[in-house]
Amino acid sequence: MMVVLEPGPQTTVQDSGRFGNLRLGIPPSGPMDRFAFTVANRLVGNTEAAALECTIAGPTLEVEAACAVAVTGAAMPVRINGVEAPPWTTLPLKPGDVLKLGTARAGLRSYIAVCGGIDVPRVLGSRSTYLRGKLGGFAGRALQKGDRLPIVGGAMPRQWRLARHAVPAYPSEVAIRVVLGPQHERFTAEGIATFLSTPYTMLPQSDRMGARLRGQRIAHVSGHDIVSDGIALGSVQVPGDGQPIILMLDRQSTGGYTKAATVCSFDIWRVGQLRPGQSIRFQAVSIDEAHRMLRESGRLLEQLPMEEVE
Repeated sequence: MMVVLEPGPQTTVQDSGRFGNLRLGIPPSGPMDRFAFTVANRLVGNTEAAALECTIAGPTLEVEAACAVAVTGAAMPVRINGVEAPPWTTLPLKPGDVLKLGTARAGLRSYIAVCGGIDVPRVLGSRSTYLRGKLGGFAGRALQKGDRLPIVGGAMPRQWRLARHAVPAYPSEVAIRVVLGPQHERFTAEGIATFLSTPYTMLPQSDRMGARLRGQRIAHVSGHDIVSDGIALGSVQVPGDGQPIILMLDRQSTGGYTKAATVCSFDIWRVGQLRPGQSIRFQAVSIDEAHRMLRESGRLLEQLPMEEVE
């Protein structure tokens, strides 16, 4: 069991996601930074168990039984009983130990995995929290002070760390690969050129549903409305004000705004780690190039460079 002494601004339970329910209007949810989530689980001997996603700053947790945890993602200071501890590393804890995450120095979201995973009930096959729908996770909400999180439990894993060269950086401006469409022909040539050549700033109104951006206007040929159609992960909607919105893990299932492009799935984590005020530049790639890059990102996860801690 883990006791929440302080919850942090927004700490939720997430697993690999809730799939097959978009036709019902229920999004997949899951981790905004799948790479960090996956590495955290691997470091504690899990495959894709439920973990905690922490936004802006992390929680303070007390463990009631011996276990191992790993903290990955945004650069939030990690302390165990007040002593600094390394991120991206297996961290053994004893009964009564207190784990505390501070405010992110770079990036936006971090992940706390525990050996065995967090044992909240599955809803529609997943333990992920969908905040807008008050569904899944811990009572369908972010953690609160005094919550008690049950842990599946398991054998104490060996101690590992991710090799330093594989730890991602979280810069203030990122390049995001996109495939143009499905309605890019509804924009002027100048509008698409603007989209691909100028930076866009992340707005504070961004959340797990969508990343709202501000920059030079993306001009339509004639009108921004279409007959509503499906929204894919990473769809870049452009409403009448010409400002792009990237639809994320908790997106709606359909929408009636033109979509200039779709962010490649392997770059979604980069969007999820951007803080308000930081910038995105879009880079168009072909479908064949996107497939090649997706295969490369998959191989990286299969062959994570782990080093045993002595």
